[in-house]
Amino acid sequence: MTIMEKFEIGTNNNAPKTEEVIDLRQYFSVINKYKWRIAFLAVVVACLAAVVALNLTPKYRATAVLLIEAQQAKAVSFDEIYGLDSNRKEYYLTQFEILKSRKIAEAVVIKLNLKDHPDFEAKPSMIAELKAAIPFIPKKVPMVLSAAEQQEFELQALVDVFAKRLTISPVRKTQLVKITYESADPKLAALVANTVGEVYIEQHLTAKMGLTQKAAGWLTTRLSDLRIRLDASESKLQVYRERENLIDVEGVLGLVSKELEQTSQQLVVARNEKNKLQSIVRVINEYGRDNIAMLESITEITSHKVIQDVKQTLITVELKVSELSQVYGPKHPKMIAAQAELVTVKKNLSTQIRRLITGVEKELKTNTSNVEALERELVRIKAQFQMVTGKEYEYRKLMREVKTNRKIYDTFFSRSKETEVTSDFDSAVARFTDRAYRPSRPSKPNKPLIVILAFVASLGLGVVFAFVIEALNDTFKSARDVENKLSQRMLGMLPLVAGKKGAPMDLHHYFSADGKKFAESVRTLRTSFVLTQLNSDAKLIEVTSSLPGEGKTTIACNLAFALAQMDKTILIDGDMRKPSLCKRFDIPPYHPGLANYIAGTEKFEDCIYHDEESGLTVMPCGQLPPNPLELLASKCFVEILAALKKTYDRVVIDTAPIQAVSDSLVIAQHVDTVIYVVKSDDTRIGVVQSGLGRLLQTNVKIAGVVLNQIDTKKMDQSDYYHGYYNDYSYGDDVASKDS
Repeated sequence: MTIMEKFEIGTNNNAPKTEEVIDLRQYFSVINKYKWRIAFLAVVVACLAAVVALNLTPKYRATAVLLIEAQQAKAVSFDEIYGLDSNRKEYYLTQFEILKSRKIAEAVVIKLNLKDHPDFEAKPSMIAELKAAIPFIPKKVPMVLSAAEQQEFELQALVDVFAKRLTISPVRKTQLVKITYESADPKLAALVANTVGEVYIEQHLTAKMGLTQKAAGWLTTRLSDLRIRLDASESKLQVYRERENLIDVEGVLGLVSKELEQTSQQLVVARNEKNKLQSIVRVINEYGRDNIAMLESITEITSHKVIQDVKQTLITVELKVSELSQVYGPKHPKMIAAQAELVTVKKNLSTQIRRLITGVEKELKTNTSNVEALERELVRIKAQFQMVTGKEYEYRKLMREVKTNRKIYDTFFSRSKETEVTSDFDSAVARFTDRAYRPSRPSKPNKPLIVILAFVASLGLGVVFAFVIEALNDTFKSARDVENKLSQRMLGMLPLVAGKKGAPMDLHHYFSADGKKFAESVRTLRTSFVLTQLNSDAKLIEVTSSLPGEGKTTIACNLAFALAQMDKTILIDGDMRKPSLCKRFDIPPYHPGLANYIAGTEKFEDCIYHDEESGLTVMPCGQLPPNPLELLASKCFVEILAALKKTYDRVVIDTAPIQAVSDSLVIAQHVDTVIYVVKSDDTRIGVVQSGLGRLLQTNVKIAGVVLNQIDTKKMDQSDYYHGYYNDYSYGDDVASKDS
């Protein structure tokens, strides 16, 4: 990293990044610096505002208050005709917009004949309002209007102006609305505010009456059509009844439905019995009709009462035979009779079983016939039910049409009578709670407020301008700027010495009675320089600056005067481009100097000049060389400086501006230290940073910066050098009193 880069880093980021602290003193100092300019601007603007306010035409505002009715009075309720729901929020918003409408404004303009009112006469302000209200018409397009069109055009322009002066403002969370009109005529303002409310109420009543009458006419027309439709539907129903010979469709349908239900139930029972008998016959056929033993196992046969009785008898006879067999032999008459009875009972059982089987078969045939008959009856009843249902559907359809037509007809008939009865009933949509009165004081302009606001606004604007100007001014105005922006030591500050415009300061002002403060600042510079160079042998001192006109020659001369009072000092003019020491010390331009001495054409004694008043030795530039940079870079110049360093205690060299030429950079390589001069409130920060950077790149030791030509009247009060120059006169007043 080069020295230049280090310097740039140092100048841009010369301290560790810490939290930025707002310095209010800096802001106050800026305001204090421009306070008289800001005050002058505020006073001038306030005066202009006062003049304008005094010439403004006073405006009066009158306000009327309307109450928008939430529930309008009605003779009967038939909201469907009007189509408005006054309970909804949108209802009030709609009424507010109606009050603002052009229709209301136009009606008021015509009713009050505002066209001929003095407040609307063609005066400059009115013409300006009309021009603003009338759309822009290109001049190249010819516009030909008839008398009626021209009148309508003017009326609409007048309405636009009227609408701009009218204000409709609803009162929050209430049903109230304020109607405010502004005019130069207080009587007209109150009249217009009241008239707007009256026209709004009248137009609403007119519209309501029109709607009612229109609804009545429409209802009458519709009622006639509905009567015809009702008669036609009733006739169609009667014709259908007569054609189908219908008396009680609902009753007939109920009987058929009941008969269908009963037949269905009987058919189900018959089918179940048939299935049961078929199962028994199927088992009989499977066992065989002669297999009495197997047939006896059939549950349906065994459970029959006759079979059970025969079986009971059989059991009794078998028990008797068993008992007799234990007493008698097989050929005993009682035993034979018992056996014969047993055979008879068994034959009877077989006979009864066969008869029962035959009865089951006959019963199956009978049941089958019964099922078939019930099925045929069910088909017939279903067909009859379908027929009756169709008639009932058609009947209900015709009946429904009749009922619908009758209901619609009754509704319209009722509304028609209600509308007819209430067609002349007036119910206002709104009413006045407060009428507008003639204002006694104008609402605007508030002339004192205008002047105060103009003063305050211009005061704030002046402060803003001051901060902007201060922010754009990137020059050095205080010691803080030098130390913060350049990271260099502040050696001293020299005040601006008042003199003739364009004329340089008196060379020996340092020694004059009027230059005490200036001399003290130079001595302070000398002290600061000497104290900072105690640890170094700083005999060769170069004085330079960034640009011409910063006062480096003045600083070099006066610093040499101050040093000469303490040490043996020589002042050398090292600016071989535009030397100025000859002119300052009234040395003849042909006097030999540094250039002659380097070239070896003159002796040292011939190249110096002794100033009698200050006792300072001066070596001017001498004859202007064609090659100054080569002379300064020569070995001879280095030897001359070494010799002067041995002869004199201090060697002050005034050099050319560092940004103009490179001479000062060459000289800086051979001196002990460099003093950098910066003109206050003139030289830009970037220029100085660049010049110092060039010096630091060549490893030159910089003693510090001198801030020159400071205007002490404008000096920043927050700067810690404040009072710097006033203190130089410490003791002067006492001395003058003592003398």
